[in-house]
Amino acid sequence: MDSKKTANQTGNPQKILVFQQNGSAESKIAGIRKYGENRIVLEIITIDDPLPPLVEDTSEYLPHKIRADLVLDFLKHPDLSHDLAALCRDLDIPLIASGKKLEIKEVHRPPT
Repeated sequence: MDSKKTANQTGNPQKILVFQQNGSAESKIAGIRKYGENRIVLEIITIDDPLPPLVEDTSEYLPHKIRADLVLDFLKHPDLSHDLAALCRDLDIPLIASGKKLEIKEVHRPPT
């Protein structure tokens, strides 16, 4: 039997960290708040800065540590999404990046 329990199995709310750019996840966030009730704790990181076509060092925009049960990627910049996916993989945190073309193991990419 797997000893790793989900937040719901322990009775604690699930912590979801949402990354968005320029309000790109606002409707999803509203839905999670409406239907998640007290089962989900949301943390939102919004990046509104204008970004260059190539972001070589994403550490200015992404945290070094993530404390969440699940990460949702609604970032528009591919460099940010790629580095976020690599960070989540390294920290063993599930990441959902809907509609992304990321080639990183353990990234869930449901169709949009």
